[in-house]
Amino acid sequence: MDLSYSDEDKTFRDEVRAFMQEKVTPELRDKVRGMGELTKDDMEGWHATLNARGWLAPNWPKKFGGAEWNAVQKHIFDEEAEAASAPRIVPFGLSMLAPVLQKFGSQEQNDYWLPRLLKGEDWWCQGYSEPGAGSDLASLKTSAVKNEAGTHYIVNGQKTWTTLGQHANMIFCLVRTDKDVKQQEGISFLLIDMATPGIEVRPIILLDGTPEVNEVWFTDVEVPVENLVGEENKGWTYAKYLLTHERTNIAGVGASQAGLASVKRLARSEMSNGKPLIENPHFLARIAQVEIDLMAMATTNMRIVSKAAAGQAPGVESSMLKVKGTIIRQEINDLARRAAGVYAMPFASEAVEGANEALPDPLGAGPVAAKYFNNRKLSIFGGSNEIQRGIIAKVTMGS
Repeated sequence: MDLSYSDEDKTFRDEVRAFMQEKVTPELRDKVRGMGELTKDDMEGWHATLNARGWLAPNWPKKFGGAEWNAVQKHIFDEEAEAASAPRIVPFGLSMLAPVLQKFGSQEQNDYWLPRLLKGEDWWCQGYSEPGAGSDLASLKTSAVKNEAGTHYIVNGQKTWTTLGQHANMIFCLVRTDKDVKQQEGISFLLIDMATPGIEVRPIILLDGTPEVNEVWFTDVEVPVENLVGEENKGWTYAKYLLTHERTNIAGVGASQAGLASVKRLARSEMSNGKPLIENPHFLARIAQVEIDLMAMATTNMRIVSKAAAGQAPGVESSMLKVKGTIIRQEINDLARRAAGVYAMPFASEAVEGANEALPDPLGAGPVAAKYFNNRKLSIFGGSNEIQRGIIAKVTMGS
């Protein structure tokens, strides 16, 4: 993607590219490209590699141990990481919880949890969605009631779609602490140790046979009151702040750029009516449109990242990025599937079982179907696109 870069930016890109070439091992690269299941060791290893270089928390202020990159540096890093097929860093602690702690948490919470996040001593998962409280998150029912001594909250309820919860030792949760007020005004934000008695994690097996998401059940779980972030019953404010960061990350500019490059490669190799598919006017028009949309989104994304780096919470633009970013990524997935043709037919679960080992795949397109199906979720999680369009309309045109 053609953007104007200074000599300093170009030097930084060379530095990042050299780092990726050295640190992304062939085994790790092949797993990412092939949509293989990354192990916990794979993800923690990459976390440690970036932390050792000081590049793990690009948007954190330096006073908290972050890199404090500007928007162009973050954009360059994302581009090079995707081009090198580096693993994506698990975002729940670093990109979602950390901004909340830095803005609303106590000094003691920042001093304790942030260094542990950088060192990889805690793996966080997100306890937001519940059955009946997904996009309508304010209707959540998981409750937290203080004990008689006032030293602990007693938590009961259920969370669902908890991504990578099977690996986590900590979960940040939205809980209801007051049932007698407006829904949004009775929610609090708690940090909960997953080893606490009364917590049960139940896997949800996806189409590809992996437990990427889970249910988490709470039965009389005791949580120290010191693990309340900010004020009681103010959790909805913190939740909205966190979601603006999550939705900005979901835009996935780097992933879309790498995906579009892959589509072009496939389309140059696959033939249609005796010519490369890339020369088909209809297919080429779709590629051109998605590339134009991606360039516009990349510019908007850099502007939003600049605001975040300056300590401002992204506004309605994060909803715009979430909607447009997911549409673009799903369009690229569809173009890849169409370009790969019959070679996109083997599915990830078949590959795991060895069922497609004898099938030809000259384009290396086997993972295309798995990525297409997995990324249907993009327009749902982080607040469905329908909900985001409502937020955009309300903010920009008034209620």
